[in-house]
Amino acid sequence: MLLLFYLSSGLFLGWALGANDASNIFGSAVGTKMLRFKTAAIVGSIFVILGAVIQGAGASHTLGKLGTINAMGGAFTVALAAGVTVFWMTKLKYPVSTSQAIVGAIIGWNFYAGRSTDFHSLYPIVITWISGPILGAIFSALLYIGMRKLILTLRVHLFDLDQIIRILLLVVGAFGAYSLGANNIANVVGVFLPLAPETPLDFYIFSLNGSQQLFLLGGISIAIGIFTYSKRVMETVGNDIVALSSESALVVVLAQSLVLFIFSNQALSDAVQSVGLPAIPMVPVSSSQVIVGAIIGIGLVRGVHSIQFGIIGGIASGWVVTPIMAGLLSFVSLFFVGNVFKIEVVKPQNQPTSTIVTEIDSVKIEKEKSDTVRFLSDSTERLIQR
Repeated sequence: MLLLFYLSSGLFLGWALGANDASNIFGSAVGTKMLRFKTAAIVGSIFVILGAVIQGAGASHTLGKLGTINAMGGAFTVALAAGVTVFWMTKLKYPVSTSQAIVGAIIGWNFYAGRSTDFHSLYPIVITWISGPILGAIFSALLYIGMRKLILTLRVHLFDLDQIIRILLLVVGAFGAYSLGANNIANVVGVFLPLAPETPLDFYIFSLNGSQQLFLLGGISIAIGIFTYSKRVMETVGNDIVALSSESALVVVLAQSLVLFIFSNQALSDAVQSVGLPAIPMVPVSSSQVIVGAIIGIGLVRGVHSIQFGIIGGIASGWVVTPIMAGLLSFVSLFFVGNVFKIEVVKPQNQPTSTIVTEIDSVKIEKEKSDTVRFLSDSTERLIQR
C-alpha cells in the first residue's frame, strides 16, 4: 500500500501525459471532424497500454541514468512536480513536453541531493528536443508530397477517398498511440523502476515482470487522461497552427508516430549499428514537439503564409518554461517534503554504517595492542642481553 501511495504521483503524471499528448495522436483527426473523440479515445487507450507494456523498457533505462533517485519519497516528489507542471500547462491549452517536465524535475532532485547530473545521458535527450521537431517536419513534408502525387495518380473519387482516409486515420492513430506508450511511459514510471516488485505477475497465457507491471499501471493512467481531459488540447493542435485537411491530418499523425517509434525500438537501433552507423539513442521524445514540427512541415509545403507563427511562438515559450518550472518546483517540493513532513527524499551515499565503524575501531584497537606488546617484548629482550 505504501508503494502504491508513492506511485500515485507517477500515475498522476501519466494522467497529465494522456490529457496533453493524446492530442498529438488524434488532435488533427478530431479537429478535422474525420474521427469522433470517443472513437479516438478508445483506440488510443488500448494501444497506448500495449505500447507501454511491450516496448517501454528502452527509453526508461536511459532516463534512469540521468539521476538515480534512491528514495521512494524523492521519486514521489519528482513525479508530482513534473505532473503538476504538465497539468498547469495543459490547463493553459499548451501542448507541452512531458519529457522536458520529468527531465527538469530529475535535475532538480540532483541539485537538491548534491549529486552530479549524468550529462552523457542528458545530451541525447536534449538533442531530441531539437532533432524531434526537425525530423517530424521532414517526414511530414515528404509524406505530404508523396500522398498528393498518389491521390492525383489514382484519381480516387472524393467520397471513396474520404472513407479510406477515415480508416487510415484510425490505423495510423493506433500506431501513434502504441509509439506514444512505448516511448513516453519512461516519463511516467521511469523514476520508480528501482522500486519495481521482484515477483512476476502470471496471467497463465503470459506473465509480466516487475518493470512491466509498472508500465501497465502507467499505461492505464495515460488512458484515463485521454478519456477525461485530452479534448481541450486537441482544439489547439488540431487546426490553430495550420488549417489541416483530412489528408494532411493523416500525414501529421504518421510522421509523429514514426519519430517516436524510431527512438524507442531497440531492434532498429541494433540494426542501424550493425551496418556501421551510429546507434539510435533510446530516449523519451517529446511527442508534442514532434507533432508541432510535423504540422509546420505541412505548412512549409503549402507556403509559409499558412503558418500561424504567433501560436508557434506561444507553444515554443511553453517548451522553454516547462523544464525550468519543473526543476524549480521539484527542488522546492523536495525541501518541503524532507524538512516539514520528515519524509526521506534522499538516502545518504557511501556513508559507513555503525557496524562498519565499530569493526574499523576494533581493528585499530587490536593493532595498537599488538604494537604495545611488541614494544614491551623488544625492550625486555634488550635488558636481558645487557
